[in-house]
Amino acid sequence: MDQLPSNSHLRSSCVKLYLCSNPADSVVERRALRQVVFPKLGQHCRHTLGVDVRVIDPYESSHPSQWPDENTRKALIKECRESSTGPFLLALIGHDYGRPSLPALVEVSHFHMLLQQMQQAGLSTRELERVYHRDENTSPPSYCLRTACGPQEDNQIDDLMKVFETAVSLCVHKQHLTEEEALAFNRSVVDGDLRFALDNCSHNDVIRRCLVYVHKVVNPKVGQETRRSGSKLHKVEASYPPPTTARSSSGERDLLSDLIDNFLRSLVDSCQLVAFTTTTECDPRYGYTPARRRGYAEVLCLQVHSDLMGLIDSFVTNSVKMGSCYLSDALAREGVEQMEQCANLSRFYDVVRPEAEEIRAYVQQSDSQCPLVLTGGPCAGKTVLLAHCAQQMKAWLPDADPAVITFFTHLPHPSSVVRLLSSLCYQIIRIYDHSPSAEDFFLDAGHHQGATELRDNESSLTPTRNSALNLKTVLRSIKKPDISLHEVTQCLCFLLSLLPSSKQPLVLILDGVDQMGHNFAVELIESLPSPLLPRVKVVLSISSNHTRIMQVIKLHYPECSAHGRVSEGAKCVLLGSADRKQCVKMLMSQLSSSGRRMTSGQLALVSKALTSCCLPLYVRLLHAHTSLWCSDSDVSASCLPDSIHSSIAALLNQLEHKHTSCLVARAVSYLTLCSVGLTEAELADLLSRVESCHVTQVDVEKLLLDLNGFLIRRTAMGCQVLFWVSRHFGLVVAKTYLCTGEARGEIHSEMADYFSRGWNFASTTALSNTEREDRNTEDQPSLRDLANARRALELMHHLRQSNRLEIRTKVLISWRFHLVLVQAGHLKDLVAMLRQDEEEESRNFLRERRLLASILMSSWCLLQRAPLELSTLMEASLLPYLELFPVLRAYVGEIRTRGCGLAVALSPAPDTVVCLWRLEHDSVLKPLSVTAAAGTQCGTIAEVMSDGSAWIWRDLGCGIVRLSLCQEKSEIKFAGVKSSHQFMLFSTQCNKLFLWDVTAPDMLVEVKSPHTLNLVEGFVACEKRLCVWWERESVLDLFDASNATLSNLHCQSCVTCVVFSSGGSHIYCGQEEGTVSIFDIHCHSVLFSCSHSNHSAVVSIILSENNQEMACIGKTGGVTLWDITAEKQSPRLVKENSAGIECIDILNTDYSNACSSLLLCHSKHITVWDTCEWEMCDQFLAPQDGAFIQAVFSQDGHLLLALLDACPRVLVWRVSTGLCVLSLDANEPPHILLKTTSEIVCVAEDGRLIAWDTEMIYIAGAAPKMVCGVEEVVVEQTGCWFYTADGSEMVWRWSFETGLPHSSFLHDSSVKKVRLSRDDVTLVTLSGEEIYVWQTGTGQNIFRICGSGATDILITPNSNFGVSISEHGLSRVWKLAHGSVVCTVHLYLCDAQVSPESTFLIGRHGGDLLAASLWSGMISKCFSRVESSEDVITFHTLSQHPDFVVVMVASGVIYTWKMSDETVCRHFQLPETFYCQPQHFQMTSDGSFALLSTDNAAITLLDVAQVRLCSFKAEGSVMKACLDETGCYIAYISHPISQEKRCVCTHHTQPILTIAQLSDGKKVGRVFLCKDPLTLLIHGQQYVFVGFRDGSVGVYSISGHMVRGVDGIGYSENLSRQLKGCFFDTVPMTWFPLATPNMTWP
Repeated sequence: MDQLPSNSHLRSSCVKLYLCSNPADSVVERRALRQVVFPKLGQHCRHTLGVDVRVIDPYESSHPSQWPDENTRKALIKECRESSTGPFLLALIGHDYGRPSLPALVEVSHFHMLLQQMQQAGLSTRELERVYHRDENTSPPSYCLRTACGPQEDNQIDDLMKVFETAVSLCVHKQHLTEEEALAFNRSVVDGDLRFALDNCSHNDVIRRCLVYVHKVVNPKVGQETRRSGSKLHKVEASYPPPTTARSSSGERDLLSDLIDNFLRSLVDSCQLVAFTTTTECDPRYGYTPARRRGYAEVLCLQVHSDLMGLIDSFVTNSVKMGSCYLSDALAREGVEQMEQCANLSRFYDVVRPEAEEIRAYVQQSDSQCPLVLTGGPCAGKTVLLAHCAQQMKAWLPDADPAVITFFTHLPHPSSVVRLLSSLCYQIIRIYDHSPSAEDFFLDAGHHQGATELRDNESSLTPTRNSALNLKTVLRSIKKPDISLHEVTQCLCFLLSLLPSSKQPLVLILDGVDQMGHNFAVELIESLPSPLLPRVKVVLSISSNHTRIMQVIKLHYPECSAHGRVSEGAKCVLLGSADRKQCVKMLMSQLSSSGRRMTSGQLALVSKALTSCCLPLYVRLLHAHTSLWCSDSDVSASCLPDSIHSSIAALLNQLEHKHTSCLVARAVSYLTLCSVGLTEAELADLLSRVESCHVTQVDVEKLLLDLNGFLIRRTAMGCQVLFWVSRHFGLVVAKTYLCTGEARGEIHSEMADYFSRGWNFASTTALSNTEREDRNTEDQPSLRDLANARRALELMHHLRQSNRLEIRTKVLISWRFHLVLVQAGHLKDLVAMLRQDEEEESRNFLRERRLLASILMSSWCLLQRAPLELSTLMEASLLPYLELFPVLRAYVGEIRTRGCGLAVALSPAPDTVVCLWRLEHDSVLKPLSVTAAAGTQCGTIAEVMSDGSAWIWRDLGCGIVRLSLCQEKSEIKFAGVKSSHQFMLFSTQCNKLFLWDVTAPDMLVEVKSPHTLNLVEGFVACEKRLCVWWERESVLDLFDASNATLSNLHCQSCVTCVVFSSGGSHIYCGQEEGTVSIFDIHCHSVLFSCSHSNHSAVVSIILSENNQEMACIGKTGGVTLWDITAEKQSPRLVKENSAGIECIDILNTDYSNACSSLLLCHSKHITVWDTCEWEMCDQFLAPQDGAFIQAVFSQDGHLLLALLDACPRVLVWRVSTGLCVLSLDANEPPHILLKTTSEIVCVAEDGRLIAWDTEMIYIAGAAPKMVCGVEEVVVEQTGCWFYTADGSEMVWRWSFETGLPHSSFLHDSSVKKVRLSRDDVTLVTLSGEEIYVWQTGTGQNIFRICGSGATDILITPNSNFGVSISEHGLSRVWKLAHGSVVCTVHLYLCDAQVSPESTFLIGRHGGDLLAASLWSGMISKCFSRVESSEDVITFHTLSQHPDFVVVMVASGVIYTWKMSDETVCRHFQLPETFYCQPQHFQMTSDGSFALLSTDNAAITLLDVAQVRLCSFKAEGSVMKACLDETGCYIAYISHPISQEKRCVCTHHTQPILTIAQLSDGKKVGRVFLCKDPLTLLIHGQQYVFVGFRDGSVGVYSISGHMVRGVDGIGYSENLSRQLKGCFFDTVPMTWFPLATPNMTWP
């Protein structure tokens, strides 16, 4: 089978071992290896290395008749040598040499010599002549062994061998044959196979790829005794060769000795062949017993497993290192795979085609500005010709260094034009040596949103002096999963204009673009620049029957078609049939290479057949037929098929006769229906699972050998897979074996079962410690990850094709599926699959899939750089919304069950919401703007663009489709659109109106009105009635959609707004002069009218028929309330509210019936009215340099969403608090906000639609936050409750169980300090200069103490006393139980701490370290500076060593101070160059580690036990750092490297929380924080608390398995509650303080 080129980066994905042995003497050993070693080895290699293991045992079958012959065995050995990645030969040599077999071929001269000698000796030659026949078609002519002898002749084999050996001996005796020639006839199968495998093997292959095990048995037979040394397994070492001894061909022992002592020994000495010998000495009374044999088999299994593991690991590791740069980058891999495919296909160029010269002339032309199109019929050889031309480009352009980029449709990657163009752009950048490394990809300035430069400012992609920056912008853009066709087209045009030159021209060769699906070729051609630059050449191949594509080329390149060049053939090359003589020559060459030829009569038949079909593929198929002909075969013209398809069918029929129809049908069906491709091991596994086929590895290998030349190996996602050399094989297979849907479904179902069992997506088994450590240490994807990704894609394909959509959806939204694709660099494919929804049935969990896709999209740059961050990223993003999307609980549960180093236990309140949909026009290649947009509550959005086109978005999962209307063979252009309820009204540039009921069939009804010359101002619908009013018109048009009737109503002045009554019987019409007219719709008459006192135009009418009220809103914001209780009287004025001093016109209004609120949006402010009392209840001001352009309520009315001028974001306020809680990123300048039942849709200026889920906005907006940033976090010892303070008057108490604030403690002024007693009973706060003492259980404020003058407060560890620290007054020690003062401390002790035994207050004063007694207040102890008078700069008590204090002085010397006897011990001197940061000094409770500094993006620790400084780098500048008290972990928050060197997207600019082990600095895990942190705290060994600037709190759990073998507290038990990540707008209970202080200290 054709192999990959020798320079392939990934040689193979399979270890293929040929098991060489004597079948009669190795049954037990081979069975043991098959049962014990090979399954274990295969599992290790597949799961760890990503490669398969296949063992080819030619004697696996129990029937000798099925054993392969000598020629087949040689072909198997050659195949293993050429295709195995790693070892290819495993030889077992026992004490039995084995009998020779009859040779398959004997040259005519030798056979005649044998017969002659036998006849002269008077022996019969009849038996030999019976089993051999002469065949002149062999080269040279030979006698061939007939087909396998029947069972009745088995007993005659030994007699035949004796006759053959006698004849050979006679020839040797008479010197007609040399002894060497005679040995070739007498060698056993193991001897012959081993010599064939090793004789022509390279030195490296012998060393690294062959294993030989020799077993010598002493006294194997009963009664036979030979004196030998003791038995021992040992490796054969190289040595000087033993003296040469004469070899006898008559005895098996001599032949065995010659094989071991001469042949193998020479290879050990010369090539370091790895060979092991085992000597077993048997008791001569019993011989070589079965027990002895089993014992040797056990030892052999252990040795073989160890040796193979070592060889395979070493070989695969080195191979992957050579191609590791391609493992993590899908686009890079695609380029390499295309190059390999090109080299592979070019080797099929056996017939010289004159069309190659025409292609050569095209690329050598300097003035050509359009592509060359190669056309031809099916199987004409277009692909092979283009592959050959690509290989010849450097020879054709000797004065230049051409960059050649190819695309062949055999490879599965480009599923769209955008994907293909992205790949081409990437290859162009790479081939011109401008490819940044993986690190550099993120180093330049520019957000991933910065790629919008390509949309908004086309000049940004013109060649400039700063081309490197532009190239990196292009590179970032093409890697975006959501890049549009317009963007990627701009990227391609930019690259083609910048990089190619006369010295290095660019040649693009795109094959079979017409086979890629609907409209693929058309979009591709229209994306190419026109005209082409002279230094750019494009060669396309299409089938000759695609005239539409040719027409598109003519239209796209008018400069070529204007002179008729395309139609005349100057730029179009037609590939016809090949020359017949060359085809005959090709056939004879192939026969010769396989050792065959034809008779003259047979050649005449073949030549005649080639006159009707002279194609290279047909010649290859003819070779498959004619190579089986013998010289005496009865052949005729009817024996030869006359076409490609009939030849393929004949080949399949021929294979069925040889290999059974079941095996062939299943094998070719599997190969045809696979998506990405099947490896040989997968094909063998699939065939072995078919109950009706008893298939061995040899059976599969023999079938693949017979398909050689028609199956090619290609590299796909790091694996070698099989594919047909021509797509017509698949067509014939489908017609022959897969002609019904049931047959195809059965095969797809079998393959889906196979791939799902091979990789269990639903697995909830936790990772072992070794696996988890491997995952934590792997920075780059491995070959195993690529193999898993390929199997995952294959599984998804077969699940879809077998209509198992429910299972497919479950797999699609599983975390492991996402992880393997992201690790393999297939993020784009994953996002595309999550968004894919062609069939109605596949739209299960559509919102969940869209959410996952949006999160992946928002994090694409991070995941491409660090794919293993997927776990924490997805967990943090999904937790707030699990109540809304319960099916995603399994996704998060899978992450946690599999084990990640740092999990999100409590998600902080989100500050944004990812959009679920981001849609754009598919075919827009030039910038357009929106002129009008409207939406209905049922979810239909319509927009009208500046070019007069209208686009519709109808449902959640549907894309944008164009609305097309034609009249008199011309397309109607639209001018505007309005909506009301389920109706949409379209106005056109030809002054027509069309009405569309979105709930009815897709049909537009024309509304004929005499006022269509004016612009539609608005329309409103009630059931089937519609009312339309016009700009600056006083007439209303009433239209009945049920009968298409039209009537008019006349008002006093220009109509500005209209509403229907609830029953539709009345119309309330607001007018320009402030008048409201009430019409009876049945009699078309005015019932009543009323007017504003200021005659301001009425812009909105709020009708509340339950309250019998009508509110009219003036254009400047004034509100007038009318009583409409009396049916026969005019409305009565109830209340009139003016707009205020600043009379600015209203931009829009919105009414929330759920909250009884009215919103009035002005350019500088937004007012909210309570419609129960009709009073203004709140006002929101625009930023000083900004202006509102629109504002709406959320569907429930709790939130307010607004657009600001020149701001690409939607800001969200919580109405109840007036705080801005969310910022929704639209990425584009917004045009208008629209509301549907379940979405908020932003229509951008360029027509893109960005939709957010309403419930997600509500959950995110209602999440609890404190008013200001969280400055302090205190956690109870149990971990069930924690407290937060933000510097305001409130302290919140949170329940960790619910994740919500349970209660709040109110103070009269801002809170400065919060302290919690160790027994969790008492909370002490410092507010102003007053001390508050609270009972945590009841919330009661038991003491409010004034007069303390405190600046800090402490609580003793025994929870009995409080200490108030005063900087300028007395510091007091007081009892928590009743507030009485125990003593006072007159000196101010800076950075005071209470000793662990609650006996001393320790602090710095004037450079000294003092300890004051908590009983007397007196300074009782002082740290003695024994060596100098340096000041103490920091210190720390140790709770596990309460008598000691660690002290550091200014010189950097660290002491321990034992307080009981006031002794000092010097421990460490910091280097003079080291700068300690006292403000960051911390110590673990046992004193094992001290945090010294967090400067220069590095964290420096003092390992006290080892007396050494430890330092490790952070991702950027360290903002916060905290030690775990128990000495296990350090948590730190770092800010990424400056924006000048890194991407500025959210995940690269926001801080990172990292947890590392103190013992070795190894990172446990990290989380990208979504906002700025203010507070960091580690509680116990499991939880990390982070307080954020926006008032929210996040809690992160360190996985229990990382805690020194101790399970994490509550990790598994609390999993279900931790998944409850949704927060609702609940107000915490407020505990009020005492009204006045109840205690005053003097």
